[in-house]
Amino acid sequence: MSNPIPSTSAARRLTAYSFLAVFANDGTIDDGELKMLEKIALEDGQIDSEERRVLGYLFGRVSEETVSETVWNEIQRLREEYDIVQPD
Repeated sequence: MSNPIPSTSAARRLTAYSFLAVFANDGTIDDGELKMLEKIALEDGQIDSEERRVLGYLFGRVSEETVSETVWNEIQRLREEYDIVQPD
């Protein structure tokens, strides 16, 4: 069976980190966790389609009411800058 995620994509690492660190402890994203997600996604200087898909899913799990204003603003900036949308 072939793997649909390119080996150059950090999508798997984003998913693993989110389940081990981000949502495991409190179900939301804090500033440090968001910075790590961004660092993982941008290690190669770009965010590919699989990384956008994973980030869209992760960002869709939080709302303005469940994260700090700083985190919410950064999520909105990332969504706009990298065309990250929440999957259907």
